[in-house]
Amino acid sequence: MTTVDYRLSQLDALEAEGIHIIREAAAECERPALLFSGGKDSCVLLHLAVKAFWPAKVPFPVLHVDTGHNFPEVIEFRDMLVDKLGVRLEVASVQDAVDDGRVVERPGQSRNRLQTQVLLDAIVEHGFDALFGGARRDEEKARAKERVFSFRDEFGQWEPKAQRPELWSLYNTRVQPGEHMRVFPLSNWTELDIWDYVAREHIELPSIYFAHQRTVFERDGMLLFDHEVTARRPDEAAYQATVRYRTVGDMSCTGAVESTAGTVEDVIAEVATSRITERGATRADDKFSEAAMEDRKREGYF
Repeated sequence: MTTVDYRLSQLDALEAEGIHIIREAAAECERPALLFSGGKDSCVLLHLAVKAFWPAKVPFPVLHVDTGHNFPEVIEFRDMLVDKLGVRLEVASVQDAVDDGRVVERPGQSRNRLQTQVLLDAIVEHGFDALFGGARRDEEKARAKERVFSFRDEFGQWEPKAQRPELWSLYNTRVQPGEHMRVFPLSNWTELDIWDYVAREHIELPSIYFAHQRTVFERDGMLLFDHEVTARRPDEAAYQATVRYRTVGDMSCTGAVESTAGTVEDVIAEVATSRITERGATRADDKFSEAAMEDRKREGYF
């Protein structure tokens, strides 16, 4: 007698959970949108959304909060992908907000924190009541506190003590006018899970995730791209290095790592031996203070 094993693999279980969460939010919320940066997590998230509604198209738009200081390769990839998938792209521009006087840019500082007000303005403008995000609990301690369905008040703020119970994968999606949910289908994934899934599903990613030659300089232990946005100081020498990026963000606060990993399989081998999360290793905005991410999330950040 043949015994059939009906247990799901780790990736199958994570995929099924992610698709369930996306469908649940789409069914319960009136105007959801998917936050899309062009990074690996948002690419996996969009891939799950495509699977969740196939053969129909994704029934909600993708929203990119563009600082104006994004890597050119990532913007090019973003436009290619949304065109290929036929999804609607909404862009909330930090540069427009600076020009309009809605936010104030400080010379020499990253625009990363300015994204918060621009995101909140976009939520009001489009009437979004749910935003899918690619955050994972293994990335950072503030994100580890986050529920799958994260309630945000009428000011877009996050309060850890006000999070709702999520027993037996039952989600309370009720919001009042002006309030909204942030929904994180990848909460239980790890960086290695993401890369294993990218390999299995043959998901396209921006080229900066793989080893390439780039002119960089070192600042506070990180390798930053030598660009007018990063404002290299006289004592910071630029040089050519073979690097890749573990995460995608604003050029001014996202560091590269020296690497020869030129394929997905090479990256998987590299990530498997890493003991530092990608945000901990390469994001200057998370090193501002011990509670930098939590402070930003309380203000309405991703």
